[in-house]
Amino acid sequence: MENKFAERARLIKSSETREILKVTERPEIISFAGGLPAPELFPVEALKDVCNAVLSEEGAASLQYSTTEGYIPLREAICQRMKGIGINSTIENVLITSGSQQAIDLTGRLFINEGDTIICESPTYLSAIHAFKSYNAKFVEVAMDDDGMVMEELEKKLQEHPDTKFIYTIPDFQNPTGRTLKLERRIRMIELANQYDVLIVEDNPYGAVRFAGEELPPVKHFDTESRVIYISTFSKIFTPGLRLGWICADESFIDKYVAFMQTADLHTVSFAQRMTAKYMELYDIEEHITKIKAVYKERCTAMLSCIEEFFPKNLSYSKPEGGLFIWVELPEGVDSTHIFIECLKNNVACVPGVPFFPNRTQKNTLRLNYSNMSKEKIIEGMKRMGEVLHRELEKETALL
Repeated sequence: MENKFAERARLIKSSETREILKVTERPEIISFAGGLPAPELFPVEALKDVCNAVLSEEGAASLQYSTTEGYIPLREAICQRMKGIGINSTIENVLITSGSQQAIDLTGRLFINEGDTIICESPTYLSAIHAFKSYNAKFVEVAMDDDGMVMEELEKKLQEHPDTKFIYTIPDFQNPTGRTLKLERRIRMIELANQYDVLIVEDNPYGAVRFAGEELPPVKHFDTESRVIYISTFSKIFTPGLRLGWICADESFIDKYVAFMQTADLHTVSFAQRMTAKYMELYDIEEHITKIKAVYKERCTAMLSCIEEFFPKNLSYSKPEGGLFIWVELPEGVDSTHIFIECLKNNVACVPGVPFFPNRTQKNTLRLNYSNMSKEKIIEGMKRMGEVLHRELEKETALL
């Protein structure tokens, strides 16, 4: 029955990272693989009160069909939060989605024709790669350094690909590298987008989770021509299980997003939207985020210290000021997929870096997550990884 599938179905395969996560679910494994928030920080007790309040005050409405655009009090709360980071918007600019992943997929549906060129950081978010590939996009990768996407390289790629549809970027604590695009480059990205008439899709799931360094305004803050589509989520600052994200864009774009969303799932879960809005009414979400940042800072610091202490010296790694990830670059010629397999034998897991490169350009990299393990498990897991890396890198050196 294979011949019954649409052509795009043949392009889609299960996410490598999702398959890896199945392996790492074994209880004996210390996993640095998933991009999971710390579950002990979920406000479970508060949400019991919130749930009761929603059902008591608006029970029937919370369980009924709703408008596609989303629950107005939640959209108003989102506009208020975005105003605090430098994005001025109204509820007409905001669409509530089922997590930011739906926002990414809808963006692909709305803008990508078969063969369209998408420019992105190299490496970039794996699930965005999968989403855009399902619409048969072509990827052009732009090199990064410690300060994010290199603007000289971006301009060169825009000159070489004048038909580029949009630039996809994660400027804050990027997944997978943990790097942050510096201020001057954010401004320059807007200038280039204006000059070459391309859209920017700014994916910002991690920006609120900054635990060090200076706050930076989003790329959209500098948008003068309404060409930036801003995507974010409650998954990293509240709970991922409620599956709530949003798109902030020009009204003309939102109208089209709404039309496509109506063909997908009609609207995002009403109860989840009302619960989140009620939580923000009854509780201080900024206080909750502050707790998250304190825990992640401790865990990130512990992991960085362990890299310094336990890992070989002939590798490099990012030093994030927020978010969930550290990126490790191994010596040339080392295959991180092999490292992953050897680490599993020692009951510790990471994610090989290959799938994060849309065109499969680099094998000697891996991603580590620090948010989902206790400090004690981080130390023990990093010791195990260090032993594997010393052994395997010594073997590699002996073969040269």
